[in-house]
Amino acid sequence: MSEKISSKIEKNEEYVRKRLKDCDDFIIRPMVLGEGKKIRCLVVYIEVAVSNMMLEDSVIGKLVNHMWEMPSDKILEFVRDNGMGISDVQPLDTMEEVFASMMAGNAVFFLDGYSRAIKVSSKGYPNLSVSESTREKVLRGSKEGFTDAVKTNSALVRKRIRDTRLKVKQKTLGERSQTVVQLLYMEDLVRPGLVEEIEKRLDSFVIDGVLDSGVLEQMTESSWLSPFPQFQTTERPDKCAAEILNGRILLLTDHSPVGLLLPAVFNDFLQVSEDYYNRFAIVSLQRLIRYGAVILTLLFSGTYLAVTNFHTQVLPTNLILSFSEARQGVPFPGMLEVLLMELAFETIREAGVRMPGPLGGTIGIVGGLIIGQAAVTANLVSPIVVVVVAVTALSSLAIPTDEFSAPFRLLKFGFVILGGTMGVFGMLLGLYLVLSHLAGLKSFGIPYLSPFAAQNKEGYSGERDSFIRFPLPFLTRRPVYARKEEQIRLRDGRKIKEKGERHVY
Repeated sequence: MSEKISSKIEKNEEYVRKRLKDCDDFIIRPMVLGEGKKIRCLVVYIEVAVSNMMLEDSVIGKLVNHMWEMPSDKILEFVRDNGMGISDVQPLDTMEEVFASMMAGNAVFFLDGYSRAIKVSSKGYPNLSVSESTREKVLRGSKEGFTDAVKTNSALVRKRIRDTRLKVKQKTLGERSQTVVQLLYMEDLVRPGLVEEIEKRLDSFVIDGVLDSGVLEQMTESSWLSPFPQFQTTERPDKCAAEILNGRILLLTDHSPVGLLLPAVFNDFLQVSEDYYNRFAIVSLQRLIRYGAVILTLLFSGTYLAVTNFHTQVLPTNLILSFSEARQGVPFPGMLEVLLMELAFETIREAGVRMPGPLGGTIGIVGGLIIGQAAVTANLVSPIVVVVVAVTALSSLAIPTDEFSAPFRLLKFGFVILGGTMGVFGMLLGLYLVLSHLAGLKSFGIPYLSPFAAQNKEGYSGERDSFIRFPLPFLTRRPVYARKEEQIRLRDGRKIKEKGERHVY
């Protein structure tokens, strides 16, 4: 049972000092207040999280200064009756609440003769300010990105959805880290049972620390053996706001600038926030390019091996002769040649990511050119293999999110082996296995191949927002995530006025 706060300040101070032994980053500051300096008090806080505490403009400073010359017999009465209304303060009953508040970056105020402590909100721990998202750059739309502070992130979403039906549920996870996690959703749009399901998964494990949203993503996935993500990650509050209006849930984690959207299906990962800010024709073309990039990333290298090793009859004679001439003197078989070059490009990609600043992109481009040219000059690989691997690498970069391109970059090695050993039959076998896995995969009850696998949903027309995007006036229904009775998201305002209906739906 948690230790109760005593009305005797000596006992409270002794307990606090015992718990904070060798914690030199905490400040324990005793003071004496009231006329005649007869009332003892104690302020405890983390030095960096709560600075300049005695300044006039600080919250605790206003509280203390108000009581500095107050008659001693009036201080306790003042705190009991009016203390909670001075500023952003909150009473605490137990020592566990006291330490939880201090660890969150607040100051705690003890007063002799008062059997409760007072939590005084402060600026909290140092955080990065709101800045542009570096992972999801867009040409049109908001430039704001999430920060490391969970409450700042939820406020960025609230700024875009000013509706009390946007609910924010807060939990604390991690036995030692005490990380704040928030669930954001529209109360009237989210599917029944979805909030309870994600809460159940969050409560299903006990862990020392949750230092990033990626920990929660892995711990709450239902099909953890699948290489395909079942959460969509984003750093953009405008995208999160749009998806919450579609009936999805946003999971925010303190210390992480990455939000998790759920459920998440195949089609979601090939869409970006500016798809709805531009005209439908150019957006549709861009989406077709992304779908083509997925196919090329997965199949192009394996198909090259399958055709050149087993099915040369499908190629024109001049092209076969060109391939044969290019491979003259190459000491490695075709499959090993492709595997080595794919591994080399993946290594260059990883090196570019880890290099600091603008040097990373330079390393990726220059390193690829130099290694490819040097390998061809040394007659270690044929020029056509460099072209094939380069097309595959560029296609993977055209996939909007890295967590979605990663499974295809991984699976392409399997297709290289299947195509190099079994030809087109091996490619078809691999394709069948991947599609079968995707067809059986679900994200919180939603088929992963939606909207292509959800055509039997009553009144559902999500195919208008898949390979191509219809003009906005035709996108009148929400995706399958929203509950059935709230599918309509766009109505004719003139008809509503004629019928005298409200604009709330």
